[in-house]
Amino acid sequence: MSALTLDHILTLFEEYVRQTGQRLEVLLIGRLALYAYGSSEARTDDVDAELAQDVERVSAFLKQHGVPSNLSENISGWSIVSLPPGYRDRATVLHERENLRVALLEPADFIISKLRRGTEQDFADAEFVARRYVVTNQKIQAAADAALAASPKDTALFVFRKAVALFLQRLE
Repeated sequence: MSALTLDHILTLFEEYVRQTGQRLEVLLIGRLALYAYGSSEARTDDVDAELAQDVERVSAFLKQHGVPSNLSENISGWSIVSLPPGYRDRATVLHERENLRVALLEPADFIISKLRRGTEQDFADAEFVARRYVVTNQKIQAAADAALAASPKDTALFVFRKAVALFLQRLE
């Protein structure tokens, strides 16, 4: 399969809403979101997103159209490290039509979502957003602290703290 485009996915979401008559609220994350943040080099072959409802139905719909997806009702739960509380409220609307709302994480929350996984590609994605949106080290550290405070106490938090420290050094 060739790389997905944001336009193609938005068209599919609009088609889903037309066919089902259901309201769809999507919070894009991952590489598709990176494209929406302005990266011309972001490539992906799947959709990573949080949905307010109908996860299984939307996933089946996307699969019927040849689009793999990782969908859930709670992207904060994708890691031991939680996203900073209030991430949904800070999300910005990317695309809105009748019964369809597609949003993006606020840049600092997106950076935290990437640092939770911490691969080299995640670091590069987070760095792109940090530099493009001039997200300060202080804001990233505050978001990381909020994520840590909301997370269950686990040894994974140590690894996340190290990832944040390395990332902040990378930005200097």
